[in-house]
Amino acid sequence: MIPPLTDHMLRQLGRTEGDSHTLGVLVRDQDTRRLVLLRALLDAAGAASAAVCPPRALDRLRADWDLLETAERADRAAVRAVLLHPLTGPWAQRCLRGLSAPALASRTDTGTHSRTGNALELRADLDHLSALAAAAAIRAGIPFTTRLTAHDGLLSLPTLGALRTTSTAPVPVDVAFRAGELTLREEGAAVPPLVAHPQPDGATGSADPRWLPVLALPALPHGIGPVPLDDVDPYRTDGRGLQRHGLSAATHIDDRARKSWAESWAGVAPLLGIGGAHRLTEAALLLRCLVPLGPPPGSGPVGESAAHCSGTRREAFGAVLSSRPATPAYFASTLVHELQHTKLAALCALVPLHHEDAEPRHFAPWRSDPRPFDGLLQGAYSHLALADYWQRFALGARRVTHRDLAWAEHARCREQVGAVLPVLAGSAALTREGRVLVNEMITLYHRLDDCPPPAGHLARAEAYVATAKVIWQQRNGPRRP
Repeated sequence: MIPPLTDHMLRQLGRTEGDSHTLGVLVRDQDTRRLVLLRALLDAAGAASAAVCPPRALDRLRADWDLLETAERADRAAVRAVLLHPLTGPWAQRCLRGLSAPALASRTDTGTHSRTGNALELRADLDHLSALAAAAAIRAGIPFTTRLTAHDGLLSLPTLGALRTTSTAPVPVDVAFRAGELTLREEGAAVPPLVAHPQPDGATGSADPRWLPVLALPALPHGIGPVPLDDVDPYRTDGRGLQRHGLSAATHIDDRARKSWAESWAGVAPLLGIGGAHRLTEAALLLRCLVPLGPPPGSGPVGESAAHCSGTRREAFGAVLSSRPATPAYFASTLVHELQHTKLAALCALVPLHHEDAEPRHFAPWRSDPRPFDGLLQGAYSHLALADYWQRFALGARRVTHRDLAWAEHARCREQVGAVLPVLAGSAALTREGRVLVNEMITLYHRLDDCPPPAGHLARAEAYVATAKVIWQQRNGPRRP
């Protein structure tokens, strides 16, 4: 049973902190929701019409579920590593939508063609459960043989890697796992079967260039295990609206990029520690995978710009999507920023913080478009954590250039938060828990005044936020507060 959130926990979270016990409550709640979602998916398939989920597809789903149960009896932790992998969440929700709303999916102007397209997409999504079950069985050491279907040129085995097929059309792949050896044979291809050797921790090596492994970055101190840098899972982004949010598309990374990621990652832990022990704790407990993105839209070729983009997905708890950070310091600050979104989204799923509507009408200095109240709260929370982090970084920096950079980042983030805190504090729609959280955010905001930035940095930050507001008003109209 998941213990309730106490006011002490809420106050910790309001200060953008959270000890292992508090964060553990959020994690256990999210894990429970994931397992319930997976069970709901199987139930929805059983309740769907034969036109939506044909008997053969339903039989396969149930067989895959049986394999999952067999694997879990052998090694529960191994199976949970697959089922609780962040990118399993977007897949499960997409399947559930497809199974539960067939009528909505078919009501389009393009008629039969669209219905056929939706059916094919759903079938490809349902095929993925077979890949999940196979990956779980491999990690649990359960021998099996099965036939999977590759889509778009890849057969993904979640958390392990992917086979690059010779065709981008759907193609069957025979999969066998025996005595620690994985064999993948593409039907109809004039190539030999691929042989790989999975390890208990999920690392899967193969000399065959068709195998695309998931790189595992070393675990953070007190972390639950290595952190996958997943560039092959087909559900790592939903492919829609990325550029609108300043994000680039998910990308595959080559050996050179993998080395660069690994080198930056090696410096992250000590830099997170500069922000306080709680920053290491939240990264160790909340971060479950990284999804590499390309450079931000319009930033130029790789390596010619320090521009950066990152994000999270509520349905992918524990995943941080990010372009390659320019330095370990920016890597650490990216984790601080994005894990606040992870933390606050998990908290909102557990207890409502407000009853405001979803109309986008509020000014946020970090966005050019109007934001709904919930987006304003999310942004203020993450930028407050950044202001705290960069202040601590500045106070501990030995090099003048590092100190200057940190003070500039701190001043900008603090002024941005200060511009929106009155809106959050003035809301009459905050719940009791939301009021506790916002009050603690205000306390931390004022505590940052104990060590103010140099006057020049403060003046530039104030001018930055004032200019952002003028531009926002010109773009969106004075009628929006």
